[in-house]
Amino acid sequence: MRLVLSALCLLFFSFNSLAQTQIFGTVTDENGKAIDGVKVSVGDYYTLTDEDGSYELDLSPGNGMLVAFLNYGYEPDTLSISLEKNEKRKIDRQLLLMSNLLIGVDIVDRKGRFDNQIDVDLKSIENFVGPNSGVEGIIKTLPGVSSYSELSSQYSVRGGNFDENLVYVNGIEVYRPFLVRNGQQEGMSFVNSAMVSNVKFSAGGFEARYGDKMASVLDITYRKPTEFGLSLEGSLLGGNLVYEDRFAKDRMSVLVGARYRTNQLLVGSLDTEADFLPQFTDLQAYLAYDLTDEWELNFLGNYSRNLYQVIPSSRTTDFGTIQESLRLNVFFDGREDYDFTTRFAAIGAKYRPQKGLQLNFQSSVFQTTEQEYFDVIGAYRLGELNTNLGSDQFGEISFTRSIGGFQNYARNYLDAIVANISHNGIYDKDEVTWRWGVKFQMEDIIDRYKEWERIDSAGFNVPNGSGFTYDSLIVTRADDLGNPLAGNVYTSVLEEEELALFESFASKVSLNSFRVTAFAERSEIIPLDSAGDLFYNLGIRTHYWTFNQQNVISPRASLSYKPAWESDMVFRLSAGLYYQPPFYREMRNLEGGVNEDIEAQRSIHFVLGNDYNLKIWNRPFKMVTEIYYKDFAQLIPYDMDNVRIRYRAENNARGYATGIDYRINGEFVPGIDSWASLSVMTIREDIEGDNAGFLARPTDQRLNFKIFFQDYLPNDPSFRVSLTLAYGTGLPFGPPQATAAERVFRLPDYRRVDIGFSKVLKSESKKYDSKFLNQFRSLWIGVEVFNLLDITNTISYLWVKDISTAREYAVPNYLTPRLLNVKLVAKI
Repeated sequence: MRLVLSALCLLFFSFNSLAQTQIFGTVTDENGKAIDGVKVSVGDYYTLTDEDGSYELDLSPGNGMLVAFLNYGYEPDTLSISLEKNEKRKIDRQLLLMSNLLIGVDIVDRKGRFDNQIDVDLKSIENFVGPNSGVEGIIKTLPGVSSYSELSSQYSVRGGNFDENLVYVNGIEVYRPFLVRNGQQEGMSFVNSAMVSNVKFSAGGFEARYGDKMASVLDITYRKPTEFGLSLEGSLLGGNLVYEDRFAKDRMSVLVGARYRTNQLLVGSLDTEADFLPQFTDLQAYLAYDLTDEWELNFLGNYSRNLYQVIPSSRTTDFGTIQESLRLNVFFDGREDYDFTTRFAAIGAKYRPQKGLQLNFQSSVFQTTEQEYFDVIGAYRLGELNTNLGSDQFGEISFTRSIGGFQNYARNYLDAIVANISHNGIYDKDEVTWRWGVKFQMEDIIDRYKEWERIDSAGFNVPNGSGFTYDSLIVTRADDLGNPLAGNVYTSVLEEEELALFESFASKVSLNSFRVTAFAERSEIIPLDSAGDLFYNLGIRTHYWTFNQQNVISPRASLSYKPAWESDMVFRLSAGLYYQPPFYREMRNLEGGVNEDIEAQRSIHFVLGNDYNLKIWNRPFKMVTEIYYKDFAQLIPYDMDNVRIRYRAENNARGYATGIDYRINGEFVPGIDSWASLSVMTIREDIEGDNAGFLARPTDQRLNFKIFFQDYLPNDPSFRVSLTLAYGTGLPFGPPQATAAERVFRLPDYRRVDIGFSKVLKSESKKYDSKFLNQFRSLWIGVEVFNLLDITNTISYLWVKDISTAREYAVPNYLTPRLLNVKLVAKI
């Protein structure tokens, strides 16, 4: 039934019969020669001219519609038209060359063709559908990127965890709270998608100007307004208000955003019955002032507070198989309070003393204060369900397997300040570009870690894992090779040695350190005449940290070749050293102590790629394929529970990651972009002293397949649909306190489909008879269905212990079911 429903949705919205209302024609230059690739747009919809300069664009009828003709090196051309229903109008246009800008445009376009980063379309971000929409949401659909929870904005890139990803806003590295345990508490990310003007993403092999992390870089630029604007977005998950304008004779631009989010819709659908109070607020401002034509001052500020309070009452979870169906009932008493408050401020200056030269000076301060206070007591009963279809007690507990209780207690507090001052510059002359930079950074961290867990099973106190030996792991169902099947009941057999609290940690840490980083980079396009173009980028960066007095040097290089073929194709090869000096999370071990001998993790990247621009159905498409291999040394092993990463704080592992990424994107439907991504990979590590060889890391998600698809009704493009499909194989996991060798199970595969339907009430390019609608630049309303097929996904497991049988039962923590959201977006 699910497959039939999804197929009907796709067939209905993908059916593109010829619209009755249409514009068509030919675009030529001053000499009457056809121009290929001219963008012909009306509002949000556009098409590109073919090789003979012809185009066709389906529209809905309306008055005062603005048609724009745009192409590199040509003067823009616009006209206003009105179309009746079923009308087809021929519009031929002649574009004029911009002779004084033609050479410069050609150079920029050629350099951009060799860029190994993905440019994310802003319209696609706005139309993306999902519980975590916005920049991070759409990043998760790109090749090499995986995610296993719709509640979190975190993502894994080519096997790395989220701490291995770089995120920049206006050239400044931004951070997230350190103590977040699960997606429900996470709140909003730093990035306000409604303030963004440019988004670039690289999954590996990135340049030396980007910092010292091993996985990826997300480079975001906030826009500088050109006129007054006001946008409002509201839904059942919260709202976003953005104001923009220019002052002081257009010398000053102001961009301010205020966001509010509540996860009430999401957390209220989970298995736990509780009084939830999730409140996430955020205020950002980006100001820029042109002192002169050469000097610009700018400011970026952010205040964010994520409050998450919950008073749990009960939980009921059914799990297992047809042969062994179980139910866990838990009754709670207590309360959880989480408070993550971050403050960020950056001031900068840009100096352009001459053409092609820009000097940037910046200083920023980031502070996070985080509290985790909880004291929760729970009493549970694990029962076996009656599976006899003919019984009056079908689906009820027929036998109690285990009873017990637990208490979780924490009083954790962290205060961290990161301050830096930096300079970077760029010098662009002809085909050569130089970049350089230096940064001084101070870190001051105070951490109080007090947490313990007591577990009682059948009247017996269950001790710490150090007092137990994992004698064996029992899987109730397996395939012919012994691999566990999805939906299993996982158990582990224990041997008792002594009694104690299951876990107990208490530590206080105060850490102050300094870092100095610097980089230099050169890139150049070398014309090879009839053989094509060659592009190279050579760079080196250094990082010194006073805490361990370690200095690491990272040379990086990339080479791209564009043959002089009729096909528009680029081949790329990237390689380099990518050190990741520890931040506080990597330094703190499971007991809360700090390893003073910790060193930087090291990764060597090798990436071979192909970038192919082509036309399918006379519409533009791009196919990108990359094969990569990463060699790791001095790795710090870690465990994952939900989105919480717990490091072992020891450089005692080596490893590797290898895989292939493929993406095809283009106009599957005329005028709007869609894409599909496929990733196959593995990441493994060998921990010293465990004699287990290479084992899967916690982020080893072998297969990922994602689709982001957009469509509209052919007879009325104001009716739109956006669909996001995600499939990922399960991650490795094991019992609590298990070693990497005992992490032999895998979560069930992650499968999810989100779909959104919207109606454009007012388009930017049209005028209406309604005075109310004409007050808006654009206005649309939508309905979103999260988890369309109502698939039950698992994020982690709660392990229930039975001391009488010396077994543990893995009870799944499920993610969200099918939910409905309503959304309104208005721009003035």
